[in-house]
Amino acid sequence: MNTQRLLCAIGTLMLMCLPTQAYELGRYYTKVRTIVIDAGHGGKDSGALGKKHQEKDITLKIALLLGGYIDKNLPDVRVVYTRTSDKFLELHERAALANAKKADLFISIHCNSLLKRNPAIWGSETYVMGLHTAEENLNVAMRENAVILMEDNYKRNYGGYDPNSPEAHIMLSMYQNAYLAQSIALANKIENQLIANSDRPTRGVKQAGFMVLRATAMPSVLIETGFMSHDGDEAFIASQKGQVYIATAIYRAVRDYVAEVESGAALTTRPLPVYTPSTGTAPNAGKSSALPAAKTQQNAIAPSYGANNAVVYKVQLASGGGDMNLNTPQWQKVGKVQREQQGAVFKYMVGDYANYNEAVEAQRYWRANGFADAFVVAYKGAQRISIEQARKSK
Repeated sequence: MNTQRLLCAIGTLMLMCLPTQAYELGRYYTKVRTIVIDAGHGGKDSGALGKKHQEKDITLKIALLLGGYIDKNLPDVRVVYTRTSDKFLELHERAALANAKKADLFISIHCNSLLKRNPAIWGSETYVMGLHTAEENLNVAMRENAVILMEDNYKRNYGGYDPNSPEAHIMLSMYQNAYLAQSIALANKIENQLIANSDRPTRGVKQAGFMVLRATAMPSVLIETGFMSHDGDEAFIASQKGQVYIATAIYRAVRDYVAEVESGAALTTRPLPVYTPSTGTAPNAGKSSALPAAKTQQNAIAPSYGANNAVVYKVQLASGGGDMNLNTPQWQKVGKVQREQQGAVFKYMVGDYANYNEAVEAQRYWRANGFADAFVVAYKGAQRISIEQARKSK
């Protein structure tokens, strides 16, 4: 038996021995009614240390801001926090809370760090549970999982798992995530929104073996909002302005994910590529309490609707809390973009298709041409309806 097969066999046995919660394996979430927001670290666990700040304080502020935006703008969604103060929680307690509350989403907020500072490495990255694809991913998971050493009974709670062992992390990452597709879909949206809100680099959507994600029985993501080991990044994520921008971006991603899931549209599960802003430098930090708008944009037409309340399908390319700039090379190739405003949210669509299959083909085209989150929407007259309703309409 070769080394890889041996690791797989040992990993399977090891993971079978780890304590588990009551899973609803195979459940595909079509409603989002409860979201658990996890502020990483806390109490005696400071998390990553910057020159002036501690990770635990930053993650708590972002988590509370995010929960406030969801409470205010998504009234049908209940927010549950793993902590609302400087409190130490064991990793298994965080997942157990999410499972006990029957959460539909679990969002864990963190800050990244390097042992050796590198001015070229900064920005966000979002993780889902899965196989390590790079040594760097493994190192991040090892750092975050090492917090279990602060727990009194970590060997009992985690079945003898050793957070200092690379082999143990590789075996942990083999755990089968029943909600991987939905987790990646949310992670993609989060990174896209973080780019749009602050023009900081995204280091992509990645997979790694995080203990806090392993035992959650719902779509789950872990967001590394920025690097404490980078002076500019630390200043940004520790500032009020930076925290508002980050929390707003995550909220908008959650909002769009909820809308997409509940519309019955196919989810985008292709991982987002790495993005580097043209400036190549960290943004300036400052104070701001206002909800930031997306960049000033223009050149869109009002949406068209079917005559006599006929059903029409469109492809939604993007949405955001502000008017988007349609003068970029990506948008210039689209042609006529239809813009619909609902409150502070702008939705950007193309096409008028009487046939659902034609709309799906258009969706595939736009996903392959720069709009990875494109999905089909339906209208009856000027009212947006679910795809299921549209397909049942005569």
